[in-house]
Amino acid sequence: MARETTYLELSQEGGGAHKFYEVTVDGTAVSVRYGRIGADGQLQNSSFPTIEKARAAAAKKVGEKVRKGYAPAVQGQRTARAVSRREVTSAPSTARAVAPVLWRFRTGASAFGIRVDEDRCWVGNQAGDVYTLSHGGEVLARYSLPDGVKCLVADEFWIYAGCDDGTVYDLSSKVPFGAYDIAADVDIFWLDIREGVLTVSDRNGGLTVIDHEDEFQWSRKSAGSNGWMVRADGDAVYHGHSSGVTAYAQDGSGELWHAPTKGQVLFGWQEDHAVYAGTSRYTVERIAKATGAVEATYRCDGSVYSCATSPDGRHVFAGDSSSSVYCFDADGQRLWKLGTGSGSALSMQYLDERLYLVTTDGSLVCVDASEAAIAAAQQGSVPTAMDVKSAAALPVFTPAASAAAVATVTVAPAGGVVVECVQQGGRTRVQVVSGGFETSWNVQFPRGIREAGARYVVDGLHPAPGGFYRVRGEIRRLV
Repeated sequence: MARETTYLELSQEGGGAHKFYEVTVDGTAVSVRYGRIGADGQLQNSSFPTIEKARAAAAKKVGEKVRKGYAPAVQGQRTARAVSRREVTSAPSTARAVAPVLWRFRTGASAFGIRVDEDRCWVGNQAGDVYTLSHGGEVLARYSLPDGVKCLVADEFWIYAGCDDGTVYDLSSKVPFGAYDIAADVDIFWLDIREGVLTVSDRNGGLTVIDHEDEFQWSRKSAGSNGWMVRADGDAVYHGHSSGVTAYAQDGSGELWHAPTKGQVLFGWQEDHAVYAGTSRYTVERIAKATGAVEATYRCDGSVYSCATSPDGRHVFAGDSSSSVYCFDADGQRLWKLGTGSGSALSMQYLDERLYLVTTDGSLVCVDASEAAIAAAQQGSVPTAMDVKSAAALPVFTPAASAAAVATVTVAPAGGVVVECVQQGGRTRVQVVSGGFETSWNVQFPRGIREAGARYVVDGLHPAPGGFYRVRGEIRRLV
């Protein structure tokens, strides 16, 4: 049988989705390539016992996509989804001393995404790679996503990666899956997530809010553009853009306050009672969540690309456009300034006297931020940084392209939880079949593998505020 290829696209010139889906049948082998138009995409390969079964599986995949709005197309005729890369410059540091770097991991591409928790460190770069490392610098795993990573965000212990293809991937299991799909007319700049509700800020200064079922909730357009900051809590969404920081009610009912800033906002951080805005005019500004009043200003020597605080707000950290990192006390007094040795910090996070940076040269850097280490560094004494390497046998996890790519079982293993795809209100939802769970709650589940009537087994489910379940562990199809 001759090799057969079907190429589909979902794309509207006025700003719809910009994705492709290609299925190739070659004898008993079926390959699926998918992703953002203009990119190479992700590849999945499957084999079947007979040519007939391979063709039937391919036809089913194509049919699923056509029902979702995909149509036959000629590759290369349509333009790719608009993607804005953050344009940054990074000059050498003017600091007299360098920071005490414990270890450095070079990811191979410029990186913005960082997340550090009690168990591990995460870094995501513009090549679509997300790595997890131990706090000691050992590389544990790699996730290969179809497009560049904008940022990494966490909701409790669930980790999400927002990518240039408009998909927000859940990385909490071995197989990452698309949990949210952002419309192509939203040119994503930054994300935050809380209790399953995703907030997205964009190039035009817009703000879009999506719930755990990937359904639009509300949107707003700020007075500025380039929304590089969005943070959310139980009361409000805090949106930083070229004209300052604007707070909106969590339910979208209206604006709570607007705080102009000195220069456009390039990064944002939050604590319980304040948000911190890094600006192009060399400052970090602490703004009260309740009133929008500027409570303190932290002055750097260059545009502030990133900022963070110690958990109690006792110390404020900042990274500037000249490859320097700063520490201030809560009132704004500068305590120290040191060179990073790895370019400018595009994002950062502090944990347990360590400051973790992702930089313009694509490195994840671990700095010893203890008082003793900083004092020694100011005198010119720093440790020899460990240059972290990836192991040759490093596990690499990629998203499943379709239900056929998911491992199958014939009997639910002990302790497994069975869920079922059901039609509800014209949409395919996922609900729990196993006993002991609230059956009216829906499950946040990969959209790419939902099929009406299909059943899956997951290692566990975790209830989330707002009345839904999140998947814990591996997903397998029950056949």
